[in-house]
Amino acid sequence: MVVIAMIWLGITTANAQGIDVRRAEIRQAEDGYQIAVDFNISLSFYVEQALIRGITLNFVSEYKLTRSRWYWLSEVVANSEQITKLSYSALTRQYRIARGTLFQNFDSLEEALVVLGHQTSSPMSSELFNSSNGYLVSLLKKDPVYSANVRMSLDVSQLPKPLQVNALAGDDWSLDSAVYSWVITPAAIAAARITLP
Repeated sequence: MVVIAMIWLGITTANAQGIDVRRAEIRQAEDGYQIAVDFNISLSFYVEQALIRGITLNFVSEYKLTRSRWYWLSEVVANSEQITKLSYSALTRQYRIARGTLFQNFDSLEEALVVLGHQTSSPMSSELFNSSNGYLVSLLKKDPVYSANVRMSLDVSQLPKPLQVNALAGDDWSLDSAVYSWVITPAAIAAARITLP
């Protein structure tokens, strides 16, 4: 009975690591529209130990909005990528998230992972959604099948060389949400306009 319980705990621990999508939506921003995603991030034991020992983890968030076409391949309407760095300082005993020149410190890894999980794309121009002469709206009227695709992964190519070998050889470093897709309709875009002041 004890052996079965230990095996079950081992399986649940092994499955607990990774990145998955909790919520994804399109919303209005100051400069247009953005794809907003909440990722749930769980680090494996080895990744967490590397982080505590001073290895910076680079997470890449990818966003893509495509329009389906029956006569050809899907057209990419908007595409962006964002790199977020997670590091730990043994001196201050704090975790740090950096996006470009902006950074924020946290006392616990759990807090840092929650904030790291909140990701938004670069703004897509509101002119694309302008009902009078907007390119995107005119296409939406003809073919309302748009697909938003998001993905977040640990960039193992930025790890030190010895860790890159481990990352390629085992699953302990495999932190990838895979591509998460959903359909965006003109009604969803209109709702994004209404929900914000």
